[in-house]
Amino acid sequence: MTDILIVEDNEELGALIRDFLVRDGFTVIWKTTGEEGLNALKNGKFRLMLLDVMLPGFDGYETLRILRKDLGLPVIMMSARNDDQSKILGLDVGADDYIEKPFSFPVLSSKIKAILRRNYGAEEEHKELSYKDIRVDLDDMTVRKGDKLIQVNGKELDILIYFLKNPDKVIHKEVLFNAVWGADCISEISTLTVYIRWLREKIEDDPKAPKYIHTVWRVGYKFGEASD
Repeated sequence: MTDILIVEDNEELGALIRDFLVRDGFTVIWKTTGEEGLNALKNGKFRLMLLDVMLPGFDGYETLRILRKDLGLPVIMMSARNDDQSKILGLDVGADDYIEKPFSFPVLSSKIKAILRRNYGAEEEHKELSYKDIRVDLDDMTVRKGDKLIQVNGKELDILIYFLKNPDKVIHKEVLFNAVWGADCISEISTLTVYIRWLREKIEDDPKAPKYIHTVWRVGYKFGEASD
């Protein structure tokens, strides 16, 4: 498995990012269009994608929309656009993080390592997380309920992975939000409630009577057996 897929059409910047990450110990493949990036994903496995917003053909947003139909691969979007609306759009489409150009390479490396720790962590050796009939394959970031493949992507997948790493524990909303979005995220904590609802709709037999994701009144959530 390759660590990072870079999709960046600027030849000079793409080469600089690739060379820095290789020196930092990562294995890297670099593509210059969204179409090439999507083809690379069909033909190989990656742990994370660095995706430029302004690309010829499919732009970064459209590339990410297509990717999210099949994969929960962690994605950091790169852009010279620094307005809030561009950042919000990237996160809403399914990006895990957003970094503004020009950026510091050490800051980029720190963001990459933080996302890899969050998504893979010590369980990377085990390649799979599971609870009862819910399973997440950490190689291709796919989710199955029993034998059925279900589409869980982006932040929903991050939340599910966090729950699977912390089963049968009461998790405060703020702790879960900071773990998935980051303490300096521009989103509101109320966003978590929306994603929890979406995740329940995908993994619960009856989202209104959940078996997995239980609300703990005025505290947060518990994944696992219901509290008495």
